[in-house]
Amino acid sequence: MHDIAQHAANFITLDTLNIVYLFLVGFVGGLVSGFIGSGGAFVLTPAMMSLGVPGLVAVASNMCHKFPKSLVGALKRAKYGQVDVKLGVVLGISAEAGVLYGAGIQEKIKAAFGDAGSNLYVSACFVLVLAVVGGFVLIDAMKSRGSGMQNAAEKKTRLSLWIQSINIPGTMVYFKSLNARISVLFTIPLGFATGILASTIAVGGFIGVPSMMYVLGAPSLMASATELVIAFVMGLGGSFKFALHGLVDIRLAMIILAGSLFGIQLGAIGTTYVKPFMIKIVMGVIMVIVLFSRALMVPVYMSQLGLIGKLSESTSKILSSTSFAIMIFALAVGAFIVLRSMWMGHREEQQLAVETVKSIA
Repeated sequence: MHDIAQHAANFITLDTLNIVYLFLVGFVGGLVSGFIGSGGAFVLTPAMMSLGVPGLVAVASNMCHKFPKSLVGALKRAKYGQVDVKLGVVLGISAEAGVLYGAGIQEKIKAAFGDAGSNLYVSACFVLVLAVVGGFVLIDAMKSRGSGMQNAAEKKTRLSLWIQSINIPGTMVYFKSLNARISVLFTIPLGFATGILASTIAVGGFIGVPSMMYVLGAPSLMASATELVIAFVMGLGGSFKFALHGLVDIRLAMIILAGSLFGIQLGAIGTTYVKPFMIKIVMGVIMVIVLFSRALMVPVYMSQLGLIGKLSESTSKILSSTSFAIMIFALAVGAFIVLRSMWMGHREEQQLAVETVKSIA
């Protein structure tokens, strides 16, 4: 009875407003996910936490909803030839090990410091990772656009060319997305790091996508699509691990999944109309905005743990409300950029078709 009561305490009460809110959040999260390849949990996890869901439960429930959604997205983008299944499975295996290790760390923090400790850990990781990865991706996208390279083929980094030049007998595998043979030994640390991050904030795409692009040399379209395969492998094992400890709120997972399955289809279609640099811009912009949302909550959790002076109730409410508003703004911006990119790309394609017909006539 004690275990049942403890598990029930992790779950929030859902009313009609919360259900509608979660469904819409799932839709936008799916839209962004299908477009940039990440599971979309960098907006979904904060969205759940804003409703009072403990950080660890939000991470676990997000991971549960992610693997079926990722499968749908991967199958959709595979039709466009954007998925490297072999690379996704190879990275996914080591990522699974990272998920199991990271889940153990999460559970120990919750046991030692409670929900406030878990929330602080998740939020601090969000801020750190979003600042580093989001800033890097956004700067890289701006350089590509500013140098007029948006219509050109993406160039491989020096690091990826070096890795592709290393020959370690017995470990070399050809990957179509790289158009090269590399040692699978290089994929192990990348996959493991992706898995640890996924079990920490429910999204490993922050490491998975950039590592495939900048470390291994995959094009951004194929990296974002292949990440969906990795997310499926990680989510399957991670969900089982967290569920064994009563940390998966299946209600939240199913509501968000219902909304995201619509969004991810639309987002995946959008990738066929846009230039590679636009995917980087969407990813970077959303990351930076969500960064500020999570950063505002760090003092609240630190106050609850007694690490800083106790904040007044009004101050905590202001910080929480502002954090929530910024997160909603991030969702709106992401949806706007994706939908606008799709509309502009589709219009350009139609204009090109008309011009082609006229030139033939």
